[in-house]
Amino acid sequence: MDKLKNKDHKQIGQELELFFTNDIAPGAPFWLPKGMTIFKELEKYIRELTEKAGYQETSTPIMVKSQLFKESGHWSKFGEHNMYNLTLSDEADDTKPVSYTLKPMNCPESTLVYRFRPRSYKELPLRFSEIGRLHRREKSGEVNGLLRVRQLTMDDAHIYATEGQIFDEVSNILDMMIAFYKNFGFEYEFRFATRPEQRAGGDEIWDKAEKDLAEVLKKRRIKAGDKKGDGAFYGPKIDVHIKDSLGREWQLATVQLDFHQPEAFSLTYIDNDGKERRPVMIHRAIFGSFERFIAILTEHYQGAFPLWLSPIQVSVLPIADRHNEHAKKIAEELEDNNIRVAIDNNQETLQLKIRNSTLQKVPYLVIIGDREVENGNVSIRTREGKDLGQLKLSYFLNRLKEEIDKKI
Repeated sequence: MDKLKNKDHKQIGQELELFFTNDIAPGAPFWLPKGMTIFKELEKYIRELTEKAGYQETSTPIMVKSQLFKESGHWSKFGEHNMYNLTLSDEADDTKPVSYTLKPMNCPESTLVYRFRPRSYKELPLRFSEIGRLHRREKSGEVNGLLRVRQLTMDDAHIYATEGQIFDEVSNILDMMIAFYKNFGFEYEFRFATRPEQRAGGDEIWDKAEKDLAEVLKKRRIKAGDKKGDGAFYGPKIDVHIKDSLGREWQLATVQLDFHQPEAFSLTYIDNDGKERRPVMIHRAIFGSFERFIAILTEHYQGAFPLWLSPIQVSVLPIADRHNEHAKKIAEELEDNNIRVAIDNNQETLQLKIRNSTLQKVPYLVIIGDREVENGNVSIRTREGKDLGQLKLSYFLNRLKEEIDKKI
């Protein structure tokens, strides 16, 4: 691939009508229908993975009293610099204004879900996932398309476990990460991030947390680079760094071990002896924010998304007006089988129709002419220009479904 000809995701987003930004909402994308198709497919995929892995999905409020982030320790770490704060009056007493925050992360609210009722050791590990909308106060000069935004959507999860369950839970998360990134053809490597200078909790819990994560890497024989001092303020973490098709490195997935917030929020469970114990909290994100991941994918594929992610999967191109009715029937059958289809019945030459669909990066082009109407087959061409010849529609459908199912 000629890197000089590569386009950035903002340009591709405009050309393929995926998203746009506007000064009316700086740092927050407007998703167009085609972009939302990609967003929803990723959402569907991550939900399939988390449900299969035993996660239960939750949803927490987008705005909460700032006190929650003071209790968690986020306020002293990030405070005014990273959060949007609102002062609202209490309806019952408007002389007592209360500080609220648009949440920049999900974890403090997840602890309230855990604390909803008493928990037993029999429930652990308890895995809560959340696709949550977050707001972060990024500086205007740092905002960049989808890569750096003020409004983002996270594929988040928090696992509450006993200390004896740490190895299995972290190990399972690493497996999920490996399978996920292999599926997209990314090169990846792990990095082990240890205690930062500014942190919550004493050395004793940090020693234990770092030892537990290091033990997982050792037993799994996973090599991990060193990110000394780059852990979260509440615990060490293992990050996944990937390389895209342009050779650029990105830090995306993360798993973090947290002894601090269970202590800060007095989280407990009842063990098999009837005694109260403190769970450990494991934070996990597979691809991080939808926005950033879609930006990276867009540049990685240069808009030529794999079939399962492509906003339009098949273009049906009738050669002349007399072929329109048959083209419509073909498109309807594809749509009935959950294939995303567009018909180009404009008054243009076939060459121009092929060019338009190719520029829109549509994976497959179905050409309908006299011969196809007569024999009931379809002529197939790929966006790369490869002619697959005439195929039975049933065969073509099975091929599409197999490619979509395998996510290749």
